[in-house]
Amino acid sequence: MERPYVIIVSEVTIDGKLTLAKGVSSKEIMKLMDEEANKYLHQIRAECDGIMVGANTIRIDNPNLTVRYVKGKNPTRIIPVSTGDIPLDANILNTEVAPTVIAVSKKAPTEKIEKLKEKGVQVVVAGSEKVDFAELFSKLYEMGIRKLMVEGGSKVNWELIKNDLIDEIRLIHLPVVVGGDDVPSLVSGEGFKTLDAVKRFEIKKVFKCGNQIVTEYGRK
Repeated sequence: MERPYVIIVSEVTIDGKLTLAKGVSSKEIMKLMDEEANKYLHQIRAECDGIMVGANTIRIDNPNLTVRYVKGKNPTRIIPVSTGDIPLDANILNTEVAPTVIAVSKKAPTEKIEKLKEKGVQVVVAGSEKVDFAELFSKLYEMGIRKLMVEGGSKVNWELIKNDLIDEIRLIHLPVVVGGDDVPSLVSGEGFKTLDAVKRFEIKKVFKCGNQIVTEYGRK
């Protein structure tokens, strides 16, 4: 199967958290990132054809997913949401800024698909009950998406790692501890539970970036 080269990029705390609390926007914790870290993040955006986040990230963070701290072209925003349930005032539906693709399953109501299309986005159907990422990635490749950046959230990260659809993971480590039993971490899902089943990566690069440490991992 031909698919894009896929990179998960995320900020994480020392204890691996993505936010300050469940349901709280990750924009809060990202305020700790200095200019060098933001430039690193946005340089990757500028180098990618597409950028993907999950529907919960859209609902909670309402991001623009554009390139700001460096010069470069805005990537195509790609949002997988099986039912098409995206707020119609979401920033990513402003297609004058950058193109947007909403990926849905066959169970998405026709009326929701039509409302999304009225906003000027492209709707791609991939999967029966929920979005089939392998099928979606094949379609994205056909659309010219060769390099895809994934900025979360933890549910999307799990689906992609579980199905061997990730080529790299790049983490921006913030020097803080958040704690909390139910605070989202980099990957959620049911987990692999045995050493034989875990997905293995190799360290490609570790470096200091402003007041953060960046670690880059590749598939073994």
